[in-house]
Amino acid sequence: MSEQGGDPGPAVQIAGLGFALLLLDPDLRITEANPATEEMLGRSAHRLVGQPLFEVVSIDDLRVTAHSREDAAPLVARGVTIRTGAVERRVNLTMSPLPTHSGWRVVTLSDAGQDEMAEPGRKPAGLTAPAVLAHEIKNPLAAIRGAGQLIARKLDPKDRPLADLIGTEVTRIASLIDRMQRIGARGAEPNAALNLHEAVRNAIATVRGAGLGSVELIEEFDPSLPPVLANQGALEQVVINLLANARDACAGIDSARIVVRTRYVSGLIFNAIRPGRSVRLPIELTITDNGPGVPPELRDHVFEPFVSSKKGGQGLGLALVHRLVRDMEGRVAHERDGKAGLTHFRVHLPVSR
Repeated sequence: MSEQGGDPGPAVQIAGLGFALLLLDPDLRITEANPATEEMLGRSAHRLVGQPLFEVVSIDDLRVTAHSREDAAPLVARGVTIRTGAVERRVNLTMSPLPTHSGWRVVTLSDAGQDEMAEPGRKPAGLTAPAVLAHEIKNPLAAIRGAGQLIARKLDPKDRPLADLIGTEVTRIASLIDRMQRIGARGAEPNAALNLHEAVRNAIATVRGAGLGSVELIEEFDPSLPPVLANQGALEQVVINLLANARDACAGIDSARIVVRTRYVSGLIFNAIRPGRSVRLPIELTITDNGPGVPPELRDHVFEPFVSSKKGGQGLGLALVHRLVRDMEGRVAHERDGKAGLTHFRVHLPVSR
């Protein structure tokens, strides 16, 4: 299969990164470098490989060099001044150990933004606390993605799906951060025709990968369903959140069970009123668990931010679900069947035209 016809492999993905990424051996010698590294450091990968990192790059902050030589823990350093030959620049640096290869590290270098070069004590224009937090999270995520891609190249084919899962989950988390930044915004991500069951199965695979414990997960899908009009990433995040909640709700009880069901509601059509029009929502996705359910006093507020019955819960998962479903012009509802001892979360979506 040609390069254009298949998914880009790890080497192509690493080559496409917009920041420098280097792989270091236990002696802190460079063993691999991507094209962005060549551009930043002004040397070809051929000349970089085999060189000690700190002979190629001079770093003013002695804490960074000391940490890298003495401590295998992850490191994130912002606004560090580096020199390569006569060139000096400020960068954000991350150094992440590879848990499967003792002593090996992945290093990323990215240019510090202009806002970070403002005068001391001056707040960067336009940045809020959530934006700064999102930026701080995304930097290590990029290093994790790069580490996963490098690991995948060195694994046996049978083990590569686990490394690929790292990249998939990092991408999902980065997308989730983007959505959280937009949760209060009016704009929505674009919707398109998609296979509901493909999105649901992707979400199930993610939750299974995180661990279901002793909870049994049952799929009851209607294979005749037409494509839905939704956003793939948003829909997968909705299902992941609902499945994770269901798993936590019934964990620890005897015969814990989650049922994921899809169907076409031909006799019961919900209408979501939008400005100037109504939207028919005949596609139903139901996630049911046999846990004790939400406390009665919280049932009317489950989709509000910061409302949670979990110990230490943030109360953001269902609020995000509500926002994402609304952006897909859908409807989400919570029901408790006390007689049967079941909790249902139903998502209704439009059919793609």
